[in-house]
Amino acid sequence: MNAEIIAIGSELLTPYRQDTNSLYLTEKLNQLGVEVIFKTIVGDSLAQLTQAASVALSRAGIVILMGGLGPTEDDLTRQAVASALGLEIRRDPALVTWLEQRFASRGWKMAANNLQQADVIAGATVLPNANGSAPGQWISGKYQGQEKIVILLPGPPHELKALFEEHCIERLRAKLPEQYIATRELKITGIGESQCDARVAPIYKLFSDIQTTILAGAGEIQLHLRCRAGSLDHAQKRVDELVEKLEDELGDLVFSDNGDSMEQIVGYYLQMRNATLAVAESCTGGLIGQRITSVSGSSRYFVGGAIVYSNGLKTELANVPAEFIEKHGAVSRQVAAAMAEGIRYRCDATLGLAVTGVAGPTGGTEDKPVGLVFHALASETGTEVVEKRYAGDRKRIRWFASQQAMDMVRRKLM
Repeated sequence: MNAEIIAIGSELLTPYRQDTNSLYLTEKLNQLGVEVIFKTIVGDSLAQLTQAASVALSRAGIVILMGGLGPTEDDLTRQAVASALGLEIRRDPALVTWLEQRFASRGWKMAANNLQQADVIAGATVLPNANGSAPGQWISGKYQGQEKIVILLPGPPHELKALFEEHCIERLRAKLPEQYIATRELKITGIGESQCDARVAPIYKLFSDIQTTILAGAGEIQLHLRCRAGSLDHAQKRVDELVEKLEDELGDLVFSDNGDSMEQIVGYYLQMRNATLAVAESCTGGLIGQRITSVSGSSRYFVGGAIVYSNGLKTELANVPAEFIEKHGAVSRQVAAAMAEGIRYRCDATLGLAVTGVAGPTGGTEDKPVGLVFHALASETGTEVVEKRYAGDRKRIRWFASQQAMDMVRRKLM
């Protein structure tokens, strides 16, 4: 059975509020073997809510609506769902009593508009809300000849999560056929999206039971694999089989097969090799160090380093000869190599990593345009320098540069 999630609230259609509840519900539904096929955000309009509910009922077996169950004039979810289903709304005396007692226990006087929170769609099961005054509702039955489940949940995340886990998961499990979803995520670097897909599409197309999604991010390509089957073991075996074939094709372009980030993978390799790392950053301005230290336990392998943005600090902290900068410029192969070697020596690290470049949007020249970056990695066996030219804005260039620099460490330690 598939599901659609409808998030309700005009505030979710502004730049100031974001729907996060649907991410939580998607995870829980996937664990039950339910695929979420649509997510919709609707403002506080009765006509638009009714239309959205009707459309969702026409294409999904499970429809979950979040929000719009409060006491105010713009809380219209109950009315919209009742209209879409062709059902009446009745005021539940037991809920009225519960609401009155809830307010009285807190020493509050209940406003008359709170009574609408006791309105229940005909045939619905009331789902108690231990954390708020808006009960949920569960409706199951035939709609246009097909079995449907409709769930109304409060909008505040702490209310929604507690109510869903306490009152909905087991109800759904009892209604659903035994299905499981297995997932894997491959992360790939050093290749573009179109090149990657050209290589892997002939492989994943042979696995018609696996949904494959390819996404392009800054400095990496993600392959999301998902298989739904009657047993978790079968679904997992199918996904793992595809992963093995994809890794055989892509080789060391794959830096993670379980969703780990580049900084996590670099940390694993440094620990496995009992190695330490120091960084000298110019155009990335500390981004590499920030990413590496975002991983818990990074003090075991990350020594530290320096942000050597000025030419003077390149010389003072990274031991770059002043004549190198004068002769070749701060953005050059020679200065990058000297930065890596200097910071390795100053920090007594196994590896020294350095980045210097033109992040833009200003500062570029004909010889050294915006996006030109030199990455260097120094070790006891020598120094490697990689020149790259990245497109995009300042933020994108800096991220690509940090990704390439860390990938050099990964490849060195593999």
